Amino acid sequence: MLVAMCLAMPTPSFAANHREAPITALDRAADITDWYAFVSYDDGSKVTFILNVDGLQDPGNGPTYFPFDPDIVYSMKVDNNNDAVEDVTFEFRFQTEIRAPGVFTSYVGAGTGITAPGNAPAALDGTAQAGKPVVPPAVTSLDGAGSAGLNLRQNYTVTMVQGTGATAVRTDLTGGQKLFVVPANIGSRTMPNYAALFKQGIYSLGNGVRVFAGTVDDPFYIDLGGTFDSLNLRGMFTSGVTGVLTAAQDSNDTANIAPDSVAGSNVNSIAIEVPISMLVQGGKKLPATDPHATIGTWGATYRPRVTVRTAPDETQSPTPDGTYRQVQRMGNPLINELIIGVGSKDRFSMSQPKDDAQFASFALDPVLARVLNAIYGIAIPAPPRKDLLPLVTYAPPIAAVGTPPGPVSDLLRLNTGVNPTAKASRSRLGLLAGDAAGFPNGRRPSDDVVDISLRAVAGVLAGAPFNGFPYNALGDGVNVNDNTLGETFPYEAPANSGLRVLVPPPAAPAPTPPKNLGSYDCVRNPNSCT
Repeated sequence: MLVAMCLAMPTPSFAANHREAPITALDRAADITDWYAFVSYDDGSKVTFILNVDGLQDPGNGPTYFPFDPDIVYSMKVDNNNDAVEDVTFEFRFQTEIRAPGVFTSYVGAGTGITAPGNAPAALDGTAQAGKPVVPPAVTSLDGAGSAGLNLRQNYTVTMVQGTGATAVRTDLTGGQKLFVVPANIGSRTMPNYAALFKQGIYSLGNGVRVFAGTVDDPFYIDLGGTFDSLNLRGMFTSGVTGVLTAAQDSNDTANIAPDSVAGSNVNSIAIEVPISMLVQGGKKLPATDPHATIGTWGATYRPRVTVRTAPDETQSPTPDGTYRQVQRMGNPLINELIIGVGSKDRFSMSQPKDDAQFASFALDPVLARVLNAIYGIAIPAPPRKDLLPLVTYAPPIAAVGTPPGPVSDLLRLNTGVNPTAKASRSRLGLLAGDAAGFPNGRRPSDDVVDISLRAVAGVLAGAPFNGFPYNALGDGVNVNDNTLGETFPYEAPANSGLRVLVPPPAAPAPTPPKNLGSYDCVRNPNSCT
């Protein structure tokens, strides 16, 4: 499980961890697509965790869209004593209410409401319908009068768990508030000010804790087509060699030269911002040089071991047996996707980080590195790949010198003593570009984990001759998300609209500079890219 071995070899689906294992391909609501952990940009005393699930959502795919599953426990876990076992956990559980069972869609609304016209036929019982309400007002709030059109509405609870097992201490952080989920972005008629709804979904729980849950634009970005065509990465690359970026292309964090295959897709997101003092040993923010400043983080989803679904009766609901089993977990991006063999992916998904030594054979001589060697002819470090081991233990350059390394485990490690990088100095390449607050020191939504991982698996961490050209210029040509990410909590962009135009109108003159190949329209209609 080596954090950096992460670009691509042919698998059924790819986009960070979007349906990467058989068990999650069949259970998309429990599938963790991405896990983020970083020191909050606007408050260095806090950490933000983001757990994204149920990816590659088509924004217009109604009528029920993509609610969170009330049977699933969505968990965020923190190890603060270097043993790869959770010491602090945040659990999220969702409830669903159907407010108008006879209505055919989950969301409906327009203007100030629409009544039946004068020529409306009578009802089955002969009752006149003219002038009676048919369509509720447009959705302008998550609760109250402006929420009448939210037929399927979800709320959730947040519980902090300290410790594990029978001695664990559980604290309800909800504080009596009703926390509502931000729904999918249906379109401008139903939700004319979706940005306002998005902001309404941010709740303060006291003691410096904020939460958000809802549908958002998927912040992950990658050229899936070039990746799966046997690493046939495309674009205007150095000397005509695909996959090797020019210096100008590599330094551009604002434009793409290859299609972003995830552009326009939505994902369900849960985010929490908490003070660092709640996470680390000692109960206060520590300097980056302190061995206790670095935490290990991961997300996990759990389902009841057995669920009996009753007859389709509106008064009945699924009956779980009360015993929950882990469906999926994710620490570093792309590990299960590209390192673990297909025959072991489900076992990896359901196992615990402390037991990851059982998967060591996949890491010490990764197939992906040999694919790079075979296709591009570049030399690669010889196994065992010890150059990557510091990325799966508590070790420099992420953890301070003297930090107990702990067992080899797939945890996204974050040195909470490293202050956030200002936007002007932030680099999509994180630590590889000298941005100490970026991946693999935690992970921010803007971090280009594909390019970082491609370079690491090729050998840039192994020293000369692997730390120079072309190893330090490998990339897929997708450098930025299609929507602008936020600079404040919850840091992601509002969901794409279901009314979004998929194909652009005919024949506009070619723009200058050339059209951004990472755009949503380009991905769905390649003829518009030329």
